[in-house]
Amino acid sequence: MRLVDTHAHVDELIDLDGAIERARIKGVTAVVAVGASLAVNTKILEIAQEHPDFIYPAIGIHPAEAEAASDEALRFIDENADACAAIGEIGLDYSYRVDKDLQKAVFKKMLEVAERHDKPVSLHSRYAWDEVLSCVLDKEIRRGVFHWYTGPLETLEKILDCGYLVSATPAIEYSMKHREAIERAAVESILLETDTPVKYRGVTSEPSHVIRVADAVAEIKNLTVKRLAEITTSNACKLFGLQF
Repeated sequence: MRLVDTHAHVDELIDLDGAIERARIKGVTAVVAVGASLAVNTKILEIAQEHPDFIYPAIGIHPAEAEAASDEALRFIDENADACAAIGEIGLDYSYRVDKDLQKAVFKKMLEVAERHDKPVSLHSRYAWDEVLSCVLDKEIRRGVFHWYTGPLETLEKILDCGYLVSATPAIEYSMKHREAIERAAVESILLETDTPVKYRGVTSEPSHVIRVADAVAEIKNLTVKRLAEITTSNACKLFGLQF
């Protein structure tokens, strides 16, 4: 059984080597490591070089970091995009005390990089689900995933109709909004992730915990875990161009 953790902040792991070994034991064959700022993006690329064919980098400016999106930070992403599996984590989050117009301006620049380099996007859309969808459609971004989706089901239908994917996290074990979204989405439109090192019910996540997500989604979809893993791993490979 092969699993892919499609969204992890591996730069924040204290014991990265240990986490990678534990992930391999659980059947994880790839991790998409997302960036958030210039410093993090630089580190993500270094980690990916140290762990080729397992850590796949995605670089971007997280909406929480929009105020630090210097010309240098934006240029770095543009110059290194071709070496990455995706542009991300990017998007909007209207729960943050970060100017919405600034968030949107940075987000649009990130989408332009993705368009220019023909890269998929890993999207953060909390409390801005419709606006994020509108932005990606305006920029004619063809491939992307709305990570950890908890928004309205009406918007979810539009997301899925446009061919975008959504990802399931360990929060599916207790979050009704998240569970409803995964129940509604076809398995061909679902990815698995941990958002490492987010804490779920007090437990710090790491890529090996993606097996918990696989178990929960398999139960919801009435599939064996093996079959669920096959489909979601195929989904990840198609979206991010993974080869293993």
